[in-house]
Amino acid sequence: MTSASANPRSGVFLAFAAIYLIWGSTYLAIRVAVETLPPFLMAGVRFMVAGALLYVWLAFKGRAAATPRQWRDNLVVGALLLVGGNGLVVWAEQRIPSGITTLLISITPLFMVMFDWMLPKGLRPTWATFAGLALGFAGVGLLIGGGTGGAALDLARCAGLLVACVSWAAGSLYSRHARNPADPMTAATLQMLLGGSLMFVVGLVRGEMADLHLASLTSRSVLAWAYLVVAGSLIAFPAYVYLLKHSTPARVSTYSYVNPVVAVFLGWLILGEPVGPRTFLAAAIIIVAVAIITTQRARATLRKA
Repeated sequence: MTSASANPRSGVFLAFAAIYLIWGSTYLAIRVAVETLPPFLMAGVRFMVAGALLYVWLAFKGRAAATPRQWRDNLVVGALLLVGGNGLVVWAEQRIPSGITTLLISITPLFMVMFDWMLPKGLRPTWATFAGLALGFAGVGLLIGGGTGGAALDLARCAGLLVACVSWAAGSLYSRHARNPADPMTAATLQMLLGGSLMFVVGLVRGEMADLHLASLTSRSVLAWAYLVVAGSLIAFPAYVYLLKHSTPARVSTYSYVNPVVAVFLGWLILGEPVGPRTFLAAAIIIVAVAIITTQRARATLRKA
């Protein structure tokens, strides 16, 4: 991030590479981690550890200071992005394949467009954008209705993923429009510390400690958790927060149609997750829809500027 500040163009390029490739692989890592780890406790500890490490580093650099308002704003963003966004994804992946999960999560830009429209001076969607919205939801309906490998998908977990999309979109827009925000690295650190703590509390309230059996932990679940801490939290999440401040929402949201390709391929290659013609058709529809929406949104932003 220090080099990114010195060279914003290279920083943006590296940040996009991180959220494209690493986030696509984290769905697979989550699926493996929750095989023997309770979802909210696993995710909460993941972000608390990553946030604590970053906070110590920032304190050493003299950059950990934040105003009370910045703490409050990042508590809200951490709750929306991590508890609502990531937490429900982790919970859903106990029953839903990682490739299907990322396809459903990829419709997040649909909600970002609608929420941004509701804001004061927000961008009104074009007719092409409305067509993209309809196409995207049609793809989701096709995906959920078709199940996977002949087996029906857990509808409650699918609903949880849609709520996660709403929460992530709301948190992303709130972060972008916050007044006097902390610098991107400090913001990411506070969001992980606060959001991770809230996720841990949710896990305790859900009684997940009773589901944590140290003797039953597998090495692959532990390694997957470590990958999520290092790659997913210490690298990709700060990169996403950095991009929210240094790029447009339309460009940032393009990760939503790169991640599914990475996740579906890795789920099929490593975990043997079923991928049938209906999945490919739904994936194509969703990705085209997201591409239409983000392209139209970028054009509208340029016209407004």
